[in-house]
Formats: sequence, structure tokens, C-alpha cells
Amino acid sequence: MKILVTGGSGFIGSCLVRYLLAETRARVVNLDTLTYAANPAALASVENNPRYAFERIDICEAPALRAASARHEPDLVMHLAAETHVDRSIDGPAAFVQTNVVGTSVLLETALAYFDRLPKDARARFRFHHVSTDEVYGSLGESGRFVETTPYDPSSPYSASKAASDHLVRAWSRTFGLPVVITNCSNNYGPYQFPEKLIPLMIHKALHERPLPVYGKGQNVRDWLYVEDHVSALWQVATRGRVGETYNIGGNNERPNRAIVETLCDLVDEMRPRDRSRRELITFVTDRPGHDFRYAIDAGKISRELGWHPRETLDSGLRRTVAWYLENERSMHFSPVYDGARLGVSSVQEKGNP
Repeated sequence: MKILVTGGSGFIGSCLVRYLLAETRARVVNLDTLTYAANPAALASVENNPRYAFERIDICEAPALRAASARHEPDLVMHLAAETHVDRSIDGPAAFVQTNVVGTSVLLETALAYFDRLPKDARARFRFHHVSTDEVYGSLGESGRFVETTPYDPSSPYSASKAASDHLVRAWSRTFGLPVVITNCSNNYGPYQFPEKLIPLMIHKALHERPLPVYGKGQNVRDWLYVEDHVSALWQVATRGRVGETYNIGGNNERPNRAIVETLCDLVDEMRPRDRSRRELITFVTDRPGHDFRYAIDAGKISRELGWHPRETLDSGLRRTVAWYLENERSMHFSPVYDGARLGVSSVQEKGNP
């Protein structure tokens, strides 16, 4: 099998590439434009693998996509390329519309043209797998979980752009017959995540004894999914999921943000002891505009149909994650466009601690 992965140098994408090369016999092509969040170190272990190829391509570039499809002749497209950070989408929504909406439409047009030229047996094998987020569903109250039929109600420019891309994928399936599957996942964490996201940012700040800014009162709840569990689910859906269907992927690990930061403090204290608890570094800052209160995934469908279950609990996954970052401090890389300061404060009067 030949698999084309878009965004394969990103956090989830690079984990998926490593998984595919380790657990399958597939040939893997990584299409990535290498934005600020890409981390070449995440693929250093596979860059010389004869079953791996890299193409530096922006998914908005139709001619380059067409050429790559012709060169590599994929049986499966796994589309992960996206702008993903909610705070950054508040500061600059246009980039999210361009990549997540326009880029997905260009990729769909390219995939459909490629699919239409395939012989009958290859058409029967081909799949287009679109990887999305639970944030398209909006915010939950104190109870309930998102299911695949939950109405879309996005709150941020990021989640709205992903909702739009989901709708485009379904439209290409229903209108043109492109064989697609869609997955919507809960919050990922694990090795090589760019430190603008909560868990690696808090680990970095705790390690260097800097203030740990928590939005609002820290009571917003997320369902956390260890990235290696996520990519194993993606493979199951891509190869065994029913065409035209959506599958929600969650870790069954709900916890308020404040509790997550406290746990990280305790783990860093354990692994890098200091005289006082790092919990004293926690500060509360003005909440994010449009901050969804709670996300929680009902992963019953993927469990019933494909037999997938997450392996990591939140406690075991966080311990593995902290240990990895402390052993690989250089992988907590910042970039010229991000130095660890707070983003997403365009309409917030008080920025809080950086």
C-alpha cells in the first residue's frame, strides 16, 4: 500500500508517519510545507527508511499536488495538514481559512481528479481520510458527550475552519462519489508537540520555574488522548472504516485544565525536585474569548465497529509525556514566530502573564 500523509511533519502527522513505517509494510509519502510548528527531529529516525519519502508542498498549490499524486500513486490519502492553534486563530483567522478550508478544497479536487483516472480495481481500494477535531461540535455543559451526529456549533475561527473542511469532504463524497472517511478527535498530547499547546508549554515553564498561566478559573474540561493511541485509531478507520462514515476518537480522560497543570507540576517536581512545589507558579489570567467550557467524546462507534480502545490512561500518558520532555529538552523547540508568550488576546484587555 502507498499512503500519502499531508502534514506529516506536524505533531500528530509525524507520530502517524512513524507508526505506519513501524507497524505496517506501507510506503509513506509525507507532504508538508514546514510551517513554524513542524519539527524535523520528530522524523529523524525514519528519514533514511527506503519506504519513506518527503515532499515540501503547500496543500494550496494544486499543480504541485497533482504532480505528487502522479509520482507516488497513493492508495490512501490521510489528510492532517492544518493550522490548529485556537489562540493563534483569534489573532489571525485568515491563515486558518486559507489552509484548512481552501487547502482542503484544493486537495479534494486533486484527489478526485486522480481517483477518476484510476482503473476499477484501484478505485475500489482508494480512500481519502480527513482528520478533524471535536471542537467543531462546540461546547458541552456539565453532562453529555459528543457523538457523530452531534450538530456542529464551532466557537473559534479554528473550529469554524475545521467544520467547513468537514463539510467539504462530505460534499465531495456525496456529490462526486469520492470514497471518504472522517475522524474527529479529542485533545492530543505526547512527545514532539509544539510548545504553544497547554501540556508542553506548562512542562517547559514549570521546568524553568516561570509563571504558569491558566485561563479563567481553570475549570474548562478537555478529554485528553495520547497521540500514539490516536494514530492507531486513524489506521483502523483508514483501512477498516465504512466509506462515508464519521468516527469520533476520544481518550475517555476528562479533566479540568487546572488539574492538568497541577498534575504536570507534581510530575516535574518528582522528576526534577526543587525546594518548593511548582504549583505555586500557577497564575490565573483573563479567559480566552469564546472559550468552550467542556469537550467529551463518546468513542462507542469506533469501539463497536473496529474494536479500538485507548491504551493509555491520562495518568500513565502524562507521566510518559513529562519524562520524555525532560529527557529531550531540545525537542521543546520554540521558533522565530513564537517565544512562549500568550496568543489570542486581540479582544482581551488584560494579557496576563506571558
